[in-house]
Amino acid sequence: MTKAELIDKISSGAKLSKADAAKALDSTLNSIKGALKKGQKVTFVGFGTFSVVKRKSRKGRNPQTGDVISIPAAKVPKFTAGKTFKEAIK
Repeated sequence: MTKAELIDKISSGAKLSKADAAKALDSTLNSIKGALKKGQKVTFVGFGTFSVVKRKSRKGRNPQTGDVISIPAAKVPKFTAGKTFKEAIK
């Protein structure tokens, strides 16, 4: 599902215009990004949790040349599905 398809679903489900649905989705995503940037967790009961994890620096290989390269440490977003969400997909 693309962002446009999700906006269509929100628009029809909540009986909003597509423009209002797009604004609502963008606002939601920006709020999640802002919270994660501050190091906070975002939890939707029954759906899952978004969080930030620290990835250690490590060695890797350049696939074109085979040279060993150093991959720096980084903070990356993580999503953990909730129990209800997992069960709904089974």
